[in-house]
Amino acid sequence: MKNLKAFSLLFLALLIGLAAAVYAAGWISQQAKIASNKVVVATIDIELGNKITPQMLTTVDWPSGSVPAGTFKDLAELQERVAKVSVLRGEPILEGKLAPVGTRGGLSAVIAEGKRAMTVRVNDVVGVAGFALPGNYVDVMVNTQRDGDNRHDDSKQISKTVLEHVLVLAVAQEASRDDTKPKVVSAVTLELSPEDSEKLDLARNVGTLSLVLRNQVDKLSVATVGITKKQLFGEVATVPVKLASAPRQPVSAKPAVARVRPDVQPPSHCIEVIQGGSRTVNCFKNSN
Repeated sequence: MKNLKAFSLLFLALLIGLAAAVYAAGWISQQAKIASNKVVVATIDIELGNKITPQMLTTVDWPSGSVPAGTFKDLAELQERVAKVSVLRGEPILEGKLAPVGTRGGLSAVIAEGKRAMTVRVNDVVGVAGFALPGNYVDVMVNTQRDGDNRHDDSKQISKTVLEHVLVLAVAQEASRDDTKPKVVSAVTLELSPEDSEKLDLARNVGTLSLVLRNQVDKLSVATVGITKKQLFGEVATVPVKLASAPRQPVSAKPAVARVRPDVQPPSHCIEVIQGGSRTVNCFKNSN
């Protein structure tokens, strides 16, 4: 009886072990099927504008339920493609991170469709102490004289923001967006529309430019009218006032009456003398 009970427990243990083994084998097989998809990833950090070569890539197994859209399975599909954004090591290569087919490497590959790249000369002050890095956004301000004003009259000087939310493509000859360390350079390349390129070209020829660093996510446009020297120091502009002329006195139709001074006495006697062909009148004052 005791042997029967022992054999029963042993048989039950074998059944449980067999079931666990079957479940484990199924789970491993399922996981193998999930990770069977091949995805091309970068083996090194790829800078934007660089042409991709096979030595930069490899294929890895990727869970089929989490494969990103736009991935590649074959290295040959990426032959002669150019990265338009930086790709980190181990990151999958996506179509959205590549320039169109046929694009050559360099800065021109990262310029957005319909945009242009334009370089302006800067220094440590104009370039925001080197914090205007690739991938950042800036506003462009110009300090100049208004049209029609005397260029030697400092009171007519004006500063105004002419461009807003402009993308910095490169500083000097570097276009990497991974470095956050400030770099004081002599030139900054900006991404602009054709119309904004014309504005910037005119602004740098009529005045002095300054770059104003702005928040990455702040896309709000603020229209300003600029500020002059008088407005900066709170001076009130002098407005010429035209004085009103005194009202004209109405002309009277009545004849003017001669006024006689009270201390002057009118003559009291007059004698008319006719002698020869002449006639004279002699008056004598009153002796009183």
